[in-house]
Amino acid sequence: MLSDVMEDYLKTIYMLQREHGPPVRTSTVADALDVTSPTVTSMLENLEDRGFLVREKYKGVELTEDGEAVALEVLRHHRLLEAYLAEHLDYEWSEVHDEADALEHHISEEFERRVADALGDPRVDPHGDPIPSEDLTLAEDDTVSLASAEPGDSVVVARVSDRDDEELRYLSEVGVEPGTALTVTDTTPIGTLVLDIDGETVTLPESVAATIRVRPAAEAQP
Repeated sequence: MLSDVMEDYLKTIYMLQREHGPPVRTSTVADALDVTSPTVTSMLENLEDRGFLVREKYKGVELTEDGEAVALEVLRHHRLLEAYLAEHLDYEWSEVHDEADALEHHISEEFERRVADALGDPRVDPHGDPIPSEDLTLAEDDTVSLASAEPGDSVVVARVSDRDDEELRYLSEVGVEPGTALTVTDTTPIGTLVLDIDGETVTLPESVAATIRVRPAAEAQP
């Protein structure tokens, strides 16, 4: 049996691999989990001994097939729970992450199946993050950061990071959420993006825009 902490490490490493590619450096894992590098090193040694990852000296770690399977299972639990909390229990999208974090390690496969059935087997969670399928596959990421958009670009929001509750509340207020169509009208010297959303002007700091993933409007799914 793996502890909750071990599963959190595997999930975090998987997400870092998906974002940046392997291998994932110890310091990067430490930053993501807000723990010290020696603490991470000790856990990575433990997980390597159990066959969930491989380490390459001075380079970092990469999940094995077993490690990736655990990470995807936990990620599926997490994102299904977020969707259920938002759709059936009226949680705001800024509230579901911490609740799902607390529950994701403790639901049975039968509970997972019933949640998926109740939701109609959704493809994404409330933040637009893809939900691993029942056979633990995850669609390739074809999005780009909103921060990389240029003036004149018309895009549709695909997903938004769920790490900052205040940020999510602000984005809700200004109407930036998965499915929102917008046009970048300007970028300022102080690092602000000026957006047009249904005729309304919205400004976002570049640091916030970097947490938003988009697709060109012409390629967005209906």
